Amino acid sequence: MNSNTEQVARFKEVLGNYPTGVTVVTTADENGTPVGLTVNSFASVSIDPLLVLWSIDRKVSSFDIFQNTDKFAIHTLADDQAEICTLFASRDIDRFANCEWNLSEHALPIISGSYGVLQCKTFKKVDAGDHLILIGEVIDIEVEKKEPLLYHKRKFGKIPEEFYVTK
Repeated sequence: MNSNTEQVARFKEVLGNYPTGVTVVTTADENGTPVGLTVNSFASVSIDPLLVLWSIDRKVSSFDIFQNTDKFAIHTLADDQAEICTLFASRDIDRFANCEWNLSEHALPIISGSYGVLQCKTFKKVDAGDHLILIGEVIDIEVEKKEPLLYHKRKFGKIPEEFYVTK
């Protein structure tokens, strides 16, 4: 590569062509005010114990809240929740005033209608360049019988029926 700019552009192209699920991560600040953001950097880590990870950009306005939280909820969105993804990626808007949600028994804001929700206690934080990786130990799991929302080439969708192989 000739320049770092070219390398960054190619990096974004490769990762932008990698289909992912769509998640929203939520927590509450020290006053109990719900906070959340759209995240596509989500992965499983371990089965024993149940661990997952996600990363947050240090420039995000809610960075300090997530950096200091001891728990968070990861919502894997359902195929009918593209507007929730867009809402939680928006700036300068009261995200929770514009969606249905409730407070869980773990005092975490839970968005209604998600495909799955993993409530986690913070297990470890890892510095990683311009991001912080948060590893969470899953303490509660909710699943609804829905299709997951996918993101690919800046578009939302679901897994097409013809994708499934039957025997």
